[in-house]
Amino acid sequence: MPLPVTRSGNPSLNERVFASQPRMGFGAERMTLQGSINKAFLLLVVLLAGAFWPWSQYLTTGDASVVQGSLLVGGLGGFVLALIISFKANLAPYLAVPYAALEGLALGAISALFERRYPGIAIQAVGVTFAVFAVMLLAYRLNIIRATQQFRAIVIGATMGVALLYLVSMLLSLFHVDGVTSMLNSSSPLGIGISVIIAGIAAFNLILDFDFIESGASQGAPRYMEWYGAFSLMVTLVWLYMEILRLLAKTRRND
Repeated sequence: MPLPVTRSGNPSLNERVFASQPRMGFGAERMTLQGSINKAFLLLVVLLAGAFWPWSQYLTTGDASVVQGSLLVGGLGGFVLALIISFKANLAPYLAVPYAALEGLALGAISALFERRYPGIAIQAVGVTFAVFAVMLLAYRLNIIRATQQFRAIVIGATMGVALLYLVSMLLSLFHVDGVTSMLNSSSPLGIGISVIIAGIAAFNLILDFDFIESGASQGAPRYMEWYGAFSLMVTLVWLYMEILRLLAKTRRND
């Protein structure tokens, strides 16, 4: 079976998704980029609400079981729903909100761990993530950064490289070979530089996401696909937030 053609480093955004959807005629309700962005902000509100419980519980009580339970339920549940939505885009209007809530549980637990060690880091990471999103959206809207074929190839290739790097790190750590993991987590100039590059790749993926969603809209994709576009933006934003959180933690270690 041939691999689905993709125009984004985000695996949930590929040509198969929009090609399999019905086409809406002139005057019918079609998806729009702005509609997907609006729904993405709604999902972010749900994510923040989901993050509040493990965040508040762990920072108040220090109970590690709260973090473990939230990571297990949120991480596993969010992964399962993400897989279902990726293969059944028409279910996005029903599953995107539960996905955001589960991701919130996992991110709230992770953020609380970082916050306990580096006070104030979580709100900084949230602020930087929103700022990067706004800058990338503005750059896309004003055609300052365009999703050309060359740009797309570079970003997708870099994203696959990052995914391979993380996979190799995870596999080697299972055999207690921590060289790659130590490099990724190092607060040395090299480690910080790697985090800056990876965060930059995540940010540039937003440009590809915007372009792909707008492409779907121009093809006449139905309005419910705005939820799928919002879900896809969430996937990229969660990755971006985690990379920014790691980067800020590395800089704090050097203070």
